[in-house]
Order: sequence, then C-alpha cells, then structure tokens
Amino acid sequence: MITNPLKLYRNAYSGLSRENWYLSLVMFINRSGTMVIPFMTIYSTQKLNFSIVQAGFIMSLFGLGSILGAFAGGKITDKLGFHHLQLGALFSGGVFFILLAFLETFISLAIGTFLLSLCNESFRPANSAAIAHYSSEKVRTRAYSLNRLAINLGWSFGGALGGFIASIDYHLLFYVDGCTNILAGFLLLKLLPFEAKDKTVKDKPDKPVIRSAYSDRLYLAFIFLTIPFAASFFQLFILQPVFYKSEWHLSEQFIGGLMALNGLLIVSCEMVLVHNLEGRRTPLYFITLGVFVAALSYVALNILPPAAWAAVIAVILVTVGEMLAMPFMNAFWISRSNENNRGEYSALYTIAWSVAQIIGPIYGGILIEHGGYSMFFWFLAASCVCSALGFMVINHVEPIRKWKKDTLSYIRTSYF
Repeated sequence: MITNPLKLYRNAYSGLSRENWYLSLVMFINRSGTMVIPFMTIYSTQKLNFSIVQAGFIMSLFGLGSILGAFAGGKITDKLGFHHLQLGALFSGGVFFILLAFLETFISLAIGTFLLSLCNESFRPANSAAIAHYSSEKVRTRAYSLNRLAINLGWSFGGALGGFIASIDYHLLFYVDGCTNILAGFLLLKLLPFEAKDKTVKDKPDKPVIRSAYSDRLYLAFIFLTIPFAASFFQLFILQPVFYKSEWHLSEQFIGGLMALNGLLIVSCEMVLVHNLEGRRTPLYFITLGVFVAALSYVALNILPPAAWAAVIAVILVTVGEMLAMPFMNAFWISRSNENNRGEYSALYTIAWSVAQIIGPIYGGILIEHGGYSMFFWFLAASCVCSALGFMVINHVEPIRKWKKDTLSYIRTSYF
C-alpha cells in the first residue's frame, strides 16, 4: 500500500515547536542572501585577476576565521546564552559583507574575508544551541533538518539569484548578502526576543555529568573523520564553480542553477527522508552511507563527458550523500551533549567544518595547478571513501564500548 504523499510530508513536519519554525525563518532570510561565498573564487580569479592559489588562500582565511569564531561562539553560548550572540553575529556579518565590496587588493580582501568569517561564523554554535533548546529529544533530529531545509531553500533562491546578479555586477552580491544578514537580525529580534529564551521545551533531565567535548575521545575521532568529508563537500561551492566555468564553459546562470538544484532537492526530500530513516539504524550507519554516495559524485566528474547533464548528475549524487550524512551528523553530536556543554560540542563540530574550509581550498588549488582537475576529483573521491571507512569503524566500536561499560558497571554493582 502506497502512503499518501501529503501524509508523509505532514508527519515529517509535525511536532516541531513554534520557536524552531521562527529560527528556520530567520535562517532562510539570512541564507537567501548567501551569494558571495559560492562566487568568491570566480570573482577573485575572473574579476580581480588573482591566481587560483590566491583565491584558495582567501577562502582558507574564511575557514580560519570560522574556527576562531566558532570556538569563541561556543564558549560564549555556554556561559552567556545564545540570544545576544546570534544578533551580534548577524548584524556584524552584514556590515562586513557590504565592506567587502570595496576591497579589491589581495591583502585587503584576505583580511576582510577573515574578519567577516570571524564575526559571521560565531552565529553557528549559538544557533545550534537555540535549536536544541527549543526542541524535545523526540524531534531534535528533524528540528535540525528543518533548519538545514531553511538553509538550503535560502541557498537555492540565493544561488539562482546570485548567478543572475553576478552576470550584471559582482559587487551587488556583497550588498545583497549584507542586507539580508541585517534583515535576519531584525527578524530574530522581533520573533524571538530575549525573554522568549525561558520558554524551554520540557524534556527528560539532561545527563548530570558535565563532560568536555575536548575529552570525549570517540567524539574527537568523529570530528577528525568529518574534516576530509567536509573539505570535499565544500568544493561544490568553492572550486567546482571555477571548474564548471573554466573547463566545461558553463554560464554563471547555469552554475547558480546547480546551487539551486542542490537546495531544492534537500527542501523537497530531506525532511521526509529523515523522518522515515530516523531510528531504523544508528546515525553513524547513515553517515557512512552518505559519505560513500558523495564520493561517487567526484568519480562522475572524472568519467562523464563535459556536459550540463553530467554536472546535474554530479550535483544530484553529492546532494543525496549530503541528505543521508549531515542530519545524522547533527544527531550524533547532540546525543553526546547536554544543556551545559552543548555550545562546546557544537563549536567543535563547527570547527571541523571550518578546518575543512581552510585545507580544502589550499590543497585544491595546489592539486589543480600541478595535476589538473582530474587529479583533484580523484583525491576528493578517495578522501570521502577513507572518511566513510572510518565512520564505519566507529559505528562498530561504539556498541562494543557501551557493552563493556555496562557490563563492568553491572559487575561492580553486583559483586563489590
């Protein structure tokens, strides 16, 4: 019997708090203006005449700023809460996006990009803590998926519009991105004022032990394996657009459409997919599967002919991998945290993606310069496969470790 599609979608979206919907609306407005990052490498190489290595270095500085911003954001969130930090990050990020339009030398753009990411990326740990704060454990994975849906719906809208704007004037990208950041800040201030922070969704008591994310060895292994996958995935927005433009001679409008396709697939499929998969296997099982599928997208770019349909297939594959892996990555780190250390766990997860933003453009630029795009895409595929194998190992180690811990606890309680 085939389930009514409308019922599938209704079930997938049911049970989420009003505050989670508000946070997702704010995220959608914010990400609708996210046009600068996907086109930054094209802007740097095509308009400012920087080398591919210089463009990669600028994107790496964005990653470095993200690390420092995420670390500081996690600490501030655990100590002072998530509300004011989200507002500060949105407003300051908006100002820096606009300022970036006036920076056209390599040094000034590099410094401006670093400061932008330092402010802008401190938003992520605070936002992650806010989502967990306003959701029950039962729907928490879907609450994060709703937030990802808002991000990707914004990406699809902003990516498509960004391609059109870039074909007119690249500077307009910075202005629109900055204004949407500021608009999102005002919207957050209106919908979720500071006193609303006390409206916590009541849940089972959190684990009483306050454990540092930096001493959780299994979580550190998870973070280590996340980096090569994240560095590969980021190429969809960093160096792949350059490849599509310079090697396959696709237009900016079509490249923007590829970004839109990624977002639209997530918007239409991810919530239903997560709702139907959640609880069937461990999060690490779906993470492993998703990272393997992502590897196939980079293989496709090497074995398929240079054509628009081949680019579409590659985007579909990496998007399926993303939908399988990323929601359950959030589920994994949330399961190991509590209200007292959630900012720290979120910050470390954000830092992993920020490290990926640093190393991805650097090794990408070097590989492309010395071995061409073919070597680059084979390296990305291999990185994903190695990462997936590591997640597979952790998936088998975790139940064994839990069994040993429970057994030892039982022996001590029963016989000593």
